[in-house]
Amino acid sequence: MNAISVLLLTLAGIGLFGLMSSVRVITQYERGVIFRFGRVRSGVRGPGLALLLPLADRLRKVSMQIITMPVPAQDGITRDNVTVRVDAVVFYKVDDPVRAIVDVEDYHAAVGQVAQTSLRSIIGKSDLDDLLSNRERLNQGLELMIDSPALGWGVQIDRVEIKDVVLPESMKRSMSRQAEAERERRARVITADGELQASAKLASAAETMAEHPAALQLRLLQTVVEVAAEKNSTLVLPFPVELLRFLERSTPPETSNAPSAHNGRKVPRPAPAPGILDVDPVPPTVERATC
Repeated sequence: MNAISVLLLTLAGIGLFGLMSSVRVITQYERGVIFRFGRVRSGVRGPGLALLLPLADRLRKVSMQIITMPVPAQDGITRDNVTVRVDAVVFYKVDDPVRAIVDVEDYHAAVGQVAQTSLRSIIGKSDLDDLLSNRERLNQGLELMIDSPALGWGVQIDRVEIKDVVLPESMKRSMSRQAEAERERRARVITADGELQASAKLASAAETMAEHPAALQLRLLQTVVEVAAEKNSTLVLPFPVELLRFLERSTPPETSNAPSAHNGRKVPRPAPAPGILDVDPVPPTVERATC
């Protein structure tokens, strides 16, 4: 009786152990691939409880989440013979769990190696300007290069991004000098354009002042007012000679009540015009011949 009880308890323990070993829990973000005696079952187990045959079935879980894989920095030479160091990041997920388990030994390592070789290839096919300013197109080309072999492994490439492009120090200095020269050129062009526009406006103003001479005097007075606003400045006002001549022509000659020259007094002469030297006449001398 005791032997029978022990046997029953042993069988119950073995059955309980087999039942516990045949039950697996698959989470929401995973899928289960079952191997029965080494052969893949056709159906993929979804999230929940999965019952397995003891000693016959083996379960492999595959994550369906998007995996972020940083690609190590790769040294390469661009198409315009510049040495650069580029690193990237790959976002991918498993699309077919059966193919990801059966067709490739380690799909994580496979995707990483393909990403590194594709990154080196895209560096050699691109110029330095494309790596620095046209990364969107390079990301799309890199994604296509990685996605082509990954589709056969049941892996889908979601996105590929180039993170950083490291240049040598000599190239950085050359680019900084080039940028400085470009900014200097733009500054000179802007200054020359401003001078051209200013000269055109001054030429138009000169034509207007030539037609209306009073405008020049008004401009002179305006300048005097602007300069006089500063208390600590000395104002030097130029006086045009044309104005003096105008005043000379418009001023009537002075009448004198002095006696004429036959009374023995000198008659005052009118003042000479500006710019004419006043010189007293010298009477001619007569030389006499001596015998």
